[in-house]
Amino acid sequence: MKKSNELHKRIPLLATVSPVTIWLILLVAAPLIYVFFLSFLSTDGYNVVYRFTLSNYTELLNPTYLEIYSNSFILALFTTLACILFGYPFAYSMARAAKKKKTIMMLLLMVPFWTNSLIRLNGWKTLLGKTGALNSLLLHLGLIDQPLEILYTRGAVILGMVYILFPYMVLPLFASIDKLDMSLLEASNDLGANKVKTFLYLTFPLTAPGIFSGTILVFIPSLGYFFVSDIMGGAKTQLIGNLIENQFKAANNWPLGAAFSMLLIAIIIIMVTVYKKAGGDMKDLGVL
Repeated sequence: MKKSNELHKRIPLLATVSPVTIWLILLVAAPLIYVFFLSFLSTDGYNVVYRFTLSNYTELLNPTYLEIYSNSFILALFTTLACILFGYPFAYSMARAAKKKKTIMMLLLMVPFWTNSLIRLNGWKTLLGKTGALNSLLLHLGLIDQPLEILYTRGAVILGMVYILFPYMVLPLFASIDKLDMSLLEASNDLGANKVKTFLYLTFPLTAPGIFSGTILVFIPSLGYFFVSDIMGGAKTQLIGNLIENQFKAANNWPLGAAFSMLLIAIIIIMVTVYKKAGGDMKDLGVL
């Protein structure tokens, strides 16, 4: 009788938790386990061979790939710094704006999400191409003698990354700045600190969790957004994401592609662990 009552008490809990658990197992855990398993298999050049090997992981240390890792990290670093540089003032203004203005700024930030990112990036191509609007305007004004090479450069890839990932930096920053206790800033001013000192010794440290959250949300996708490199950089700049795509499509080497995927997952786990150890809130990353 007692067991029957306990079972009846647990039924509502199981009814709400079980669908989520099944969903996570099917769509998250199972694919990850499959990719992990695949990374230890071989290939005969056309098909996956079910023979255990560590050669895919030793191949990750190939000097050619090490150069691509280096390029990926440099590009992700510049993208993240640019997002912080432009995102912090925007987030600060939005957090301190009146309610109506804050709604408009949030709407402007989110509206681009209503259009596919591939379409938006191709829009930049029409603006920055040799015969695009920018070069045409500069030629018409007599500021340049010949069209500038803007597209298909590393700068164009960083521009595309910043454009796509900018909201992912602003939103955690906005959440952090919006929670800032304004009485502390007023107390700082009353004690004689100017705006620069107040920002450096009070505002910036208190909003550092938002910067760290935004850094993770921007830095990690920057390593893998191969379509930005393809469209804005003409596939001249290779990223870790390009390596994964090439192995699964052109090279038909799924085990090596799976090994590259596990490398990217390992980078994500390391960064999130560091974030958590530093006192970061996992809710800001959308994990919980």
